[in-house]
Amino acid sequence: MEPFFVHPDIARAHTLSTAFYTDAVYHNAAKERIFAPSWQYVADAGVVQDSGAAYPFTLLEGHMDEPLLLTNDSGTLRCMSNVCTHRGNILVNKPCKLRNIRCGYHGRQFALDGKFLSMPEFREVEDFPSPADDLHTLPVFRWGPMMFTSLLRELAVEQVFGEMMERIHWYPIDRLVLRQELSKDYKVAANWALYCENYLEGFHIPFVHEGLNKALDFGEYTTELFRYSNLQLGIGKDGDVCFDLPETSADHGKKVAAYYFWVFPNMMFNFYPWGLSLNIVRPAGISECTVSFLTYVMDESKLGAGAGSGLDEVELEDEEVVQQVQRGVRSRFYRHGRYSATREQGTHHFHRLIAEFMGK
Repeated sequence: MEPFFVHPDIARAHTLSTAFYTDAVYHNAAKERIFAPSWQYVADAGVVQDSGAAYPFTLLEGHMDEPLLLTNDSGTLRCMSNVCTHRGNILVNKPCKLRNIRCGYHGRQFALDGKFLSMPEFREVEDFPSPADDLHTLPVFRWGPMMFTSLLRELAVEQVFGEMMERIHWYPIDRLVLRQELSKDYKVAANWALYCENYLEGFHIPFVHEGLNKALDFGEYTTELFRYSNLQLGIGKDGDVCFDLPETSADHGKKVAAYYFWVFPNMMFNFYPWGLSLNIVRPAGISECTVSFLTYVMDESKLGAGAGSGLDEVELEDEEVVQQVQRGVRSRFYRHGRYSATREQGTHHFHRLIAEFMGK
C-alpha cells in the first residue's frame, strides 16, 4: 500500500490520489488507521438518563460495526463492549433497565461498569476469573446532551474538542434538546471523504448554494485551522439573524450567522442562533455514505431563519455535487488536483490529516 503525501505548503500541494476514494484496500485500512483512534458521536444522553439504563448501539454501522453498550451506573455513564467474554454473544439487544448485565447464552454476569461478577459451571477452571473476563471499557465524553467515545485511547478529548469548546464557551450547550422529528438521514452515492471535503471549503457556496449565499457575506467567510478540527466562520449580512455575542467571545462585534466546526474525521457541528445541526458522515462503502443530520434546538423562535434555514435544500445541492465528483474521480485522466490557497485551507488540512493517519 503506497503512502499518501500532501505538501504542507498549500500553494505547492496536490490533492490526495484518487485511489483513496476508489480502492477497497485504502477504504478498509481507514477503518483501523483513521476511525478506530477517532472520537465518534454515540447518542443523546437522554437514552441513559435513569440509573440502571442500558443502551446498546453499533458504532459506525456498515463500516466499523462494533457492538457497544452505554450504561448509567448509579449516575456514572459507562461505555463498554456489548460482547460476552465467554463465547462472544451479544449481551443486550434493546434499550432497557438493568441491575446487572446477564448473558442470555450461558448466564455469565457483569456489573454495570463491565466488571465480571459470576459464571455458572466454572469452578474447575484455572486462573479464573482474570481481567480478560471483564468487558472491555471505552472512554465516554459528554458535552451538553451529546455523548462521544473512541475505540482507542490515542487522542485526548482536549486535543479534539478543546478549541471548539473554548471558542463558544459562552454558548448554553446544556439547553440543546434533540428533536428527532427534525432530524434526518441522507444516503449519498459518494465516498465519505468527498462529502467532508465539500463541507470543508466555502469556495463552492456562490456556485452551488444560491439561498445560502444570500444569507452569508462570502467576502468575509474565513477558515481557521486547529490540530484535529477547524472552523469556518459564517458572517451574516445586514438584517440577518445572527448571534448576540458577549464581550467574552473572541468574535464579539462580528455579525456571526453560523459557526461551522469540523472535527476529524467525519463530524460537523453547525451552530446557529436557533441551535445545532450535528452532521455525522458514516462510510457505507467505497462510493457511498450515510449522512445523519441531528437537530438540537435551543431557540425555536429562530428556526427557519438566517444561515440555518433550508438545510434540506443545501444538503441536496451538496449531494448532487459530491456524487458527480465520485463519478469523476474514477476517470483514468484524473489523479490529483490543486488547492485554492485562499479558499481551500480546510480541505488541504483534511488531506494532510488523512495522509498522516494512513501513514501510521
